This record gives sequence, structure tokens and C-alpha cells, in this order.
Amino acid sequence: MLKDLGIKGRVLLLTLLPACLLAMVLGGYFTWVQLSDLRAQLIERGQLIAEQLAPLSASALAQGNRSVLQHIANEALDQQDVRAVTFLSPERVRLAHAGPSILTPLPSGNGSHMSMASSLDTTHFLLPVLGHHRSYSGDPSHDDEQLLGWVELELSHHGTLLRGYRSLFASLLLITTGLVVTALLALRLSRAISAPLREIAQGVAQLKEGRLETRLPPLGSHELDELAAGINRMAAALHSAQEEMQHNIDQATEDVRQNLETIEIQNIELDLARKEALEASRIKSEFLANMSHEIRTPLNGIIGFTNLLQKSELTRRQRDYLGTIQKSADSLLGIINEILDFSKIEAGKLILENIPFNLRELIQDTLTILAPSAHEKHLELVGLIYRDTPLHLIGDPQRLKQVLTNLVSNAIKFTHEGSISVRAMVEDEDDERAQLRISVKDTGIGLSNADVRALFQAFTQADNSLSRQAGGTGLGLVISKRLIEHMGGEIGVESNSGEGSEFWISLSLPKARHDTDDILLPLASGHRVALYEPHELTRNALHHQLEDCGLQVSEFDDLQGVQAALDAPDDENTITLAVLGVCATTHPPEMLRQAIRQFETQGCKSLVLCPTIEQAQYNAVLPENQVQSKPACSRKLQQALNDLLHLHPVRKEKPVGSVARNAPHLLCVDDNPANLMLVQTLLGDLGAQVTAVSSGMEAVEAVQRERYDLVFMDVQMPGMDGRQATLAIRQWEAEREVAPVPIIALTAHALASEKRALLQGGMDDYLTKPIDERQLSQVVLKWAGLPLGSPRAEAPRSTPSSELRVLDPEEGLRLAAGKVDLAADMLAMLLASLGADRQAIRLARERGDRATLLERIHRLHGATRYCGVPQLRAACHRCETLLKQNDPELPAALDALDQAIAELARTAESQAGLTPSQPHDTH
Repeated sequence: MLKDLGIKGRVLLLTLLPACLLAMVLGGYFTWVQLSDLRAQLIERGQLIAEQLAPLSASALAQGNRSVLQHIANEALDQQDVRAVTFLSPERVRLAHAGPSILTPLPSGNGSHMSMASSLDTTHFLLPVLGHHRSYSGDPSHDDEQLLGWVELELSHHGTLLRGYRSLFASLLLITTGLVVTALLALRLSRAISAPLREIAQGVAQLKEGRLETRLPPLGSHELDELAAGINRMAAALHSAQEEMQHNIDQATEDVRQNLETIEIQNIELDLARKEALEASRIKSEFLANMSHEIRTPLNGIIGFTNLLQKSELTRRQRDYLGTIQKSADSLLGIINEILDFSKIEAGKLILENIPFNLRELIQDTLTILAPSAHEKHLELVGLIYRDTPLHLIGDPQRLKQVLTNLVSNAIKFTHEGSISVRAMVEDEDDERAQLRISVKDTGIGLSNADVRALFQAFTQADNSLSRQAGGTGLGLVISKRLIEHMGGEIGVESNSGEGSEFWISLSLPKARHDTDDILLPLASGHRVALYEPHELTRNALHHQLEDCGLQVSEFDDLQGVQAALDAPDDENTITLAVLGVCATTHPPEMLRQAIRQFETQGCKSLVLCPTIEQAQYNAVLPENQVQSKPACSRKLQQALNDLLHLHPVRKEKPVGSVARNAPHLLCVDDNPANLMLVQTLLGDLGAQVTAVSSGMEAVEAVQRERYDLVFMDVQMPGMDGRQATLAIRQWEAEREVAPVPIIALTAHALASEKRALLQGGMDDYLTKPIDERQLSQVVLKWAGLPLGSPRAEAPRSTPSSELRVLDPEEGLRLAAGKVDLAADMLAMLLASLGADRQAIRLARERGDRATLLERIHRLHGATRYCGVPQLRAACHRCETLLKQNDPELPAALDALDQAIAELARTAESQAGLTPSQPHDTH
């Protein structure tokens, strides 16, 4: 508030405020003192009057003379401020009274001293009249302390208050006069200060407006004159600076005007340079695409024909040569992939997939692939997935597997002894997402602080002296870092030189729904397993894997301990299986076979886990189903336990029935004879009927001439390339109004925009070279709905569903692991729900509810895979495939499915002797 006041207000405030406060304090004080004195004088006067009336009235009170007393009372009223007088007998009976009635209550007295009581307007005195008061009037007294009566006297405060008010008014008048005089003097002083300041403010305002020639006159005060002189000097300096600045501005404007043409020329040159840089970037991208195609195309032939040649009869030396060729080609392909991945990341064209995957299978597949290189160096490779870690996630499994492969490969390169462990755990999770931490820890050479700082830089390795020994481009870790950051995660390393390293990944991924076909089911309980594994981490991992299978695990330090446990049988804890982790140096195959034979004589099956490079040695002396390589894969381990213990299968088997069509008719298009022969051979060995052409024009003519189930189209070809051929085929299909044939691109390109361009060009999907049988089989099943089997030499052609058996007891018994009761129960469960499923499928078909129809058929399909019903299983498989493809042949397939359900019901009734109404009950 004080800040808002001007100088005039502040002068008035600082002048008047102390004077007002001082006047009020002093005036109040002196007024209070005067009023207190007046009141004290009033009480003192009352006491004197009362003491004077006591001797005067003593004789009259003693004699009881009322007239004398009345006279005395009347005379007393003439005293100043006396309001009323009363004389009382000793018994306080009124004898005489003068004046109005007494207002103040009678004060209490003890008969020996004067008492007093005051109110707002009056003061009441009560004085006892004693015997000694008579002596003052010349009347002798016999008893000086004799009570003769009482004198009551009441004084009025009105006179005293009136005098006090007069004094207060006089004081206020004097204070007001003093304040007015003070205010006039302060106002005069403030004007003497504010007027020069106003002139200064006006001068500064003129200077602010740019009138720098303004000068302030003398202001009549030494201090203000100094201030005005300073402002005048500042104005002169500003005026001089403005003139100089204006001169500089004119000079700079002239310079800018002279340089405008130069700047414009530079802008033109920069624009040209930018266009050249964009063109260079486009040429680089095109070069990378062409280089990818040109290098991958011969590599596709080399790797493909090497795989085919390895399946033929070869000498040992020839197999060694082929192995060297394949390793060299794979290494070259890996280097190319790393360079192209780095280029895609640098160009910002990397696109990640978001598909469901199983974390445990991803880690175990990675370790299985890298196990041979680890075992060649006698390293222990261990995978530990904590039980509370979510396994079903959504992300890019291929890129995550690439990162893990790189980290584990580096650990293998720079570890010469010890172990490498991969751990997966959950750090935080909710209903939708899980925060994972995956670490790769080794016992290798470790890293120094300088190595850690340079570790994630391109084309560098932690130990450059080992670059030739370990190999690699130095791009693996930087690609891994970019990939993980692109996924929204973090990657880091903790290491000390000579103490090993631990690379870790922290990544948040959405959870996926569980697929019932992808869940490991517990085995039948009641089986006890003996576990022998010298390595502690591997032993812990196997212990958890066996417990997850529902088995009771007992650990042993050596084979003699297992033998001792078998020699001391326990009916409640009988060991039915021994899982043995061995290596050839400590447990030679022949010696181990003798121990296993001894176990089997005592009713204990054995499963041997050995290094990958030693598996052939143990297979030479042991059955194939008793030997697995390390690290143990959960699904393979459980399948082996199923086979050895004859337990219930863990997962549903693949459909054994096929669709009611002949072998798929496929068209392959490629200008490279080696690639064309490779694809044709792979598809032919899988049971497909293949037509091969070498140009886009021939492909268009072939499609117009004959109907194919699927077309594999190479992208880059001379003349009409794959894109042009696809557009021509799509245009011909639109003109003829025929159903489009699925076209799958075969490309060696690796740029992120390639897939988008291919799909926009009319192709349905694409495969990146090099390709293998699994990829070809999956894409044919996905787009044509036709499964490809094993090579022709190993598997017969598919059988039409019309030729399949309605009820196959032998197949049902095989699916039930040889258990008759279980096979009967599974078939009974299927037959019990058959009527309801048939009715639900009919209703969904009538309503056109494709989602419900697909769900019911999928559930029925799953139930048929546990029973020996080949015809119904094939019909379900065909309907489910056509539903997913929105195929026009679906109505006929649904009719065949309904007929297969009815046929199975009739067959089951005839064989089991059921009443006809039972299987057809739909209510």
C-alpha cells in the first residue's frame, strides 16, 4: 500500500502520522489523569462531608431528635455534588432524610469504619456515629465506642463528568489545531519536493520519446540540481550515441545491400547441394537394395543347394567341405544383414512387427542355435526363465531374437572357459503389459571402463586385438542398441576387466492371450525323477523344468548315488526316470551305456543330456529318444518324458487329415536358373505340383492359361519385373471377374519400404531370400489352405476326406499313448458334445455369424485331434481354413462337415449299440 503513494502522500503520511499518534497518546493520558483526580477529589470530599455530619448529628442521634437531624440533612444538601443524606438509628431505622431516594445499594459495614459503594452515576457512603463524636460538640460521653446511629451520604458524579468532558473537549480542540497546522506545513514541504520531481519526470518522458535535445533547468535545490545535471549529461551522451548508431546503421545497410546478391547466390548453391544430397541418399538406398538383391540371389542358391546336397549320400570329406561352404555363406549372409540393418536404422526406415510370441521358446531356440559354437569351446550354456515371468507377449520376436543372438554370440566369442547364462525375469507388470529384464552373463575376459564407453559405437569391438580372431563387423552391438531403443527399451552392460560381463535388456511389452495349442501341460503326477548334473546353474534350470512338468525331482552328486537310490527301493518314492547331464570326457558313451542298462533292469528309464558336438557319440550307443543336446528345450524335454514314461501327450498333434483336394498346383517365377531350380525342388519334395517360368511375361501367360493355387513371384527380373507382372495378372483377373490367385513375392531386398510397396502393388505377401522348406510350407498353408507334407520319398500324397475312415480305433489308441480307457473316454466326450456342436454350427451358418461359426468349428477341430476320427478332422480343418480365407467353396465344405458329423454319429451308434436318438440330441 505504501508503494502506491507518491512523494506528496508519503510526506503527509510521515508528518501527520507521528503527530496524530503523539497527540492521541498524550491527550488520552492527561485526560485519564484529570478524570482520575476529579473522581479522587469527589470521594475525598464525600468522606469529609460524612465525617463532618457525624459530630453534628451525634447528640441528636443519641437523643433521637428527628427535627434536628432533618435540619442537618437539609443543610448538607447545599454542599457540592451532595445528592441525598439520611440519618439512621443503630438498628438502621431511618430517622431523617433529605434529597431524592438513594440509588446505590447500601454498602456493608461492620460498625467501626466508613464503608463505600459506587455505581456509574453515584457513590454511597455509610459512616457509623459513635460515642466519641459527641465530644466534638462539648457533650461528655460515657462510652466512646457506643453506636449512636448511622450517616448515609450519596454523592452525584454528574458534576465531575461534566468537568471531565469540558477538559476533554479543550484537549481535542488543541490537538486538532496542532494537526491542522502540521498538515499545512507538510503540504507546503511536499509541494516544494514534488514540483521539481514532476519537471524531471516530464523531461525523462521527452527523452524516452526520442527528443534527446531536451534539457532540465535549475530546480532550486542542491540535490535536485545535481540530479538534473546528471540527466542532462545522459541526454547528451544518448544524443551522441544515437547519431553514431544512425551512422553505423546507414553503413551496415549499405553493406547488406551489397551482400544481398552474394547471399542469394549462396542460397541457390545450398539448394542445389541439398537436392544433390537427397539424390545421393536415394541412389544409396537404391544401391543398397540392388546390392542386397545381387548378393542374396547367388547366396540363396549356394545355401539352398548346399542344404539339398547335404541330404544326399556323401563322403566324410565332402560333408566337411559342404559344412565349410555353408558356414562361410551363413557368415557372409550375417555380415550383409548387419550392414543392411544398420543402413535401415540410420535411414529411419526400420519397421517393427507386433505379433504374439512365446518368450521361453524364443530364448531356448536362440540357445539351441548357438549351442554348438559354445560347446566347441567347452562352455556351459544355460537358460533360466523365472516362473513368474509372463511368456506370452506381443512384439517383434525376430528382432528380439537377433539381439539375443548377438549378445550370446559375443559372450561365446570372448569367453574361453566357464559358462554363459541367459536369465529372463519380470520387473513390473499389470494386466496389460510386463516390464522384462533379460540378461546375458558370461565368465569371459570382461571389459574395462574405456571398453564400455566405446562398446556401442559402430565398427568397433571391445578388444580390437581380437577382431580377426573373433570376427564380425563391429556392428552387432550398435544394431542391438538401436533395435532395443526402437522398441522403447534400454540396453546396458556391467563388467570388470578379467571378471566377465553381464549385458542386460530392459523392455516393456504388451501381454498376449494364451493359445491353448501353445501351453505346456503338466505330466501325470506320481513320478519321481533322479537328476544328475555337475554344473550348478544347469542343474537348477533342469530342476525347475522337471518340476514344471509335474514331476518330483531328487538331485544326486554322481551316478553311484542314483544307483544307490535304486538299490534301496521306496514304494512311495520309486525313481522311474533318470535325467543325466554328461560329457564324453567324464562319462564315455560305453561306460554310460552300461550304467543305463543297469538302471533299466531296475525299472528306471534314462534321458541323457550332452553337449551338441558329442551327441553323435552317444547316439551311436544309445537309442535316439534317450539322447538330447544341451541346453534342454522344454518342449523337447517334455516330449521325451512322454515317450519314456508313456504319459499323456503335452500338446495337441498336428492335423493328420488333409483337405479334400489333390496336391497344390504352384507357379514359380524367377529369372535366376539356380533359384528357380531350388524353389522348384523344395516345393516338389514337399509334395506340390510345380510349374516353373523364367520371366514376368511367361508368368502372365501361364496364369491366363491355367488356374494355380499360388504364385511365387521374383521381384527383380529383366523386361517385365515382378511388380509389372502382378499388375498385369490383377488387371486380367478384374476383367475376367475371376477369383484372384495369391501372389507371394520372392525378394532379396531388405529395406523397410519394400514390403509396403509390394503389398500396394497387388502382392499378398513376401518371403525374403534365402528361403527354406518351412517358410514355403507355411506360406502355402496360409494363402492356399493346402498343407505340404514331408518330402515325397518319406510321405505319401494326401488322401481326400471322402476316402478317409470315419472311425479309426487304432489311430485313437495311438493318440491316447496306448491306453484303451483313455481312448474310450476321449471318444465318448467327443460323441457327447457332437449333437450340440452340430446344432450350434447350423444356427451360426443360418444367421451368417462367421465369428461364432469359426469358434465352434475350431473347438470341434481341437477335440477331433485327440480321437481317431480322420474324416471329421479333415472336414473341420478344411472348413476352418476356408473360413479364414473367405473362400467361395465354404458352403460345400460346411455341407461336407455336417455330413461327416452325421456319419460319425451313425457309425458310433452302430458299433457301440446306442439308441439312435442319443448322438443327435441337440437340446
